[in-house]
Amino acid sequence: MRYLSLSILAVMLVSLSIQGASAADEVIWNVKAVGPDTQILDIKAVDKEGNLHDIKAIEEDGNIRIMDIKSIVNSKRIPVKILVSEDKLAPVKAIGEDGTIYDIKAIAANGEKLDVKGVSSNGKIIHIKAIGADGSHYGVKAISPKGHSQDIKGVKMSSDNEQMKVFDVPVHAHVKAITQVPAASN
Repeated sequence: MRYLSLSILAVMLVSLSIQGASAADEVIWNVKAVGPDTQILDIKAVDKEGNLHDIKAIEEDGNIRIMDIKSIVNSKRIPVKILVSEDKLAPVKAIGEDGTIYDIKAIAANGEKLDVKGVSSNGKIIHIKAIGADGSHYGVKAISPKGHSQDIKGVKMSSDNEQMKVFDVPVHAHVKAITQVPAASN
């Protein structure tokens, strides 16, 4: 019986140390829009009352190849996805646990809110941009605490228009920060 109690205690301690290690191995990256003139804009989720909520990229266990993008709403992390739509530009939205849809906007220094949309695609990758009033495109990036950056893209896992449902909301593509791949040279 004593060995069983010690074994259970050892498993609990190992479990706690693993949980602590995974929390310690998490790095939160900021999500920003970078304009053609190198202007940097915050990216936020906007609720129906106009409140702004952070958007972050989550690096887990040193994996920077592909990172989840989440909005922080009332201390909860909620997913950011591209929704199924017939619109020419793909809607990028955060989805609350109750199915609430939050707009994703780039916020200019003067308070102007720019739409964040999927503007084009190459295969299963959708290019996400903030769109200026003049039609200019701002790259959407995850920026690490050390200043490294990753592109934020929509990623489809299948050729289906609807990849899945999140909290009963049809999702067209996942939104991820991914490692930038250099263009092939000829």
